[in-house]
Amino acid sequence: MSDAYRLAVVTGATSGIGKAIVPMLRRRGLAVHAVGRNEAVLAELAENCGAVPVVADVRDTARIADALAGVEVDILVNNAGILSTRAAFQDIDPAEIDAMIDVNLKAPMHLTRAFLPGMVARKRGHLIYIGSSGGQAPYPGMGAYGPSKAGLSLFCDNLRCDLLGTSVRVSEIVPGRVQTALYRTSIPGNQAAAVLYDGYRPIQPENIAQVVNDVIALPVHVDVARVEVFPTDQATGGGTMVKFEAP
Repeated sequence: MSDAYRLAVVTGATSGIGKAIVPMLRRRGLAVHAVGRNEAVLAELAENCGAVPVVADVRDTARIADALAGVEVDILVNNAGILSTRAAFQDIDPAEIDAMIDVNLKAPMHLTRAFLPGMVARKRGHLIYIGSSGGQAPYPGMGAYGPSKAGLSLFCDNLRCDLLGTSVRVSEIVPGRVQTALYRTSIPGNQAAAVLYDGYRPIQPENIAQVVNDVIALPVHVDVARVEVFPTDQATGGGTMVKFEAP
């Protein structure tokens, strides 16, 4: 990691991957501003690891930028994301299309626009995006989620072109199935755990936090552009995952 990195911002910090990344960054000695909607969990992070809470919906980028006005952001982890439904596209509520595009694509773009000029001026910074295998290959029931994550992936590629010569790095972490609350509303009847996790060996949020740690730790002249991380039991295309049977 560049010794010059001092402060990080993490969105979606109150659950899953984001909640695992915050203490990891604190252990690296970074000041961390944790962004999320759950005030109680943010207070817990503040007490347990010293994160600075920023209570905000990630779509309210103006509020987040105002809360961090004057702060030199070295690392921006765009982690917040939603998968509000796994319905066939013809059955999706149009409002859910907007929500997934707003949270998964527009919010990271606007937050990047807010903090990137300072990084470029200082020639110091690392932009990290938590993508999805759903943005790299088609999956049933992800007609809106997949394109939102595919757009995020192409955004990362374009950023790297624009940022050549600035020393600002852009890394996309692309997980397969991770055991988080992402699917909590996408599968009816609170059946997400039974359908996706029971009998399987999914990735844990701490595993993705470790990958983020390793990406940051490399020298500043080394940029891990994209890394795909899958459970050993999941194929990389089509979403096939098998249950684990002990020998």
